[in-house]
Amino acid sequence: MPKQLIINSDDYGRTPDISRGIRTAHLHGVVTSTTCMMNIPTTANDVAIAVHETPHLGLGVHLVLTMGKPVSPPGSVQSILDANDNHLRYDAFIANIPKLKMKEVKLEWRAQIEAFIKASGRKPDHLDSHHHSSFFTPELFRTMLELAKEYDCPIRNPIAYGDNPTAGMPAVANPMADHAPRLMKEFNAPSTDTIFVNFYDEGATHAELLDILSKVPEGTSELMCHPGYVDDAFAKESVYNFQREKELTILTDSAIKQAIEAHGIELITFADL
Repeated sequence: MPKQLIINSDDYGRTPDISRGIRTAHLHGVVTSTTCMMNIPTTANDVAIAVHETPHLGLGVHLVLTMGKPVSPPGSVQSILDANDNHLRYDAFIANIPKLKMKEVKLEWRAQIEAFIKASGRKPDHLDSHHHSSFFTPELFRTMLELAKEYDCPIRNPIAYGDNPTAGMPAVANPMADHAPRLMKEFNAPSTDTIFVNFYDEGATHAELLDILSKVPEGTSELMCHPGYVDDAFAKESVYNFQREKELTILTDSAIKQAIEAHGIELITFADL
């Protein structure tokens, strides 16, 4: 069985510079796929650029509940918003999970998917979510799976490679190590066999990426990454800022391409699943 790897950059559309960096990581590096944050006003234009400039870059939707404005009319999704009609920030979102109305989550996520279809002229090739929020509870994950079935597209595998299946997620998501496989089986959800989430922050190094590539198993895998160009304004807004430029440098290094070839890894997109 071959080793097939999707290298997916999250956060396309977060800023135009981040989008440009992701396109660079595809054109001059090893990124094969990205997911788009459709609740950001400039993302639709960035998607149109990607369709034209990077036609072989896989495009999915990065479902958002933890930053920015909703795509839906605020009055229709009040349970997922703060007092200023913004999505709740990460910690506030986690605290508010018991009050979420899943019909409103589904309405907003569907609106984001429809915005992508309008901007790109095609359905997304997969779904994942900002801050992994779709994996925090069985109810949120079921909602994501229902939309993936509705739009006939794969999803990101919620179970991380290694000893910690809920790596990168808050404690509230710990039960998903048991619930996620059951729900994926129930929905017969297309996905990769595993996902590597540790190329991030302090783990975003040449050595870590080379180690990940040496561990890619037979079958299908995804590697999550967050490359991009960053300006001072974004650096003040986000705690994960200039690390993105570091990721971009690594992902466009010829040594990484050579390692992929040396390990017999085939780079693919979610459309190939």
